[in-house]
Amino acid sequence: MTLAKARELLAAQAAFGGGYNRHGARLILAEVVREHGQGAADRLIAELGLDRVFGMTPGGPSTPAS
Repeated sequence: MTLAKARELLAAQAAFGGGYNRHGARLILAEVVREHGQGAADRLIAELGLDRVFGMTPGGPSTPAS
């Protein structure tokens, strides 16, 4: 998956919010980590504000913050 496509898909997930969309975003980020590395996923989390929407934190597993 390209980073542009991941950005597009993550923006759609963030627009809807909610638990199912958080799970979808986690799956997309897992694919980004696998193909492009953790740094690319961290940049997407920060760029799209996924920390505010889903409680995801850069620098680790794409899981909600406790």
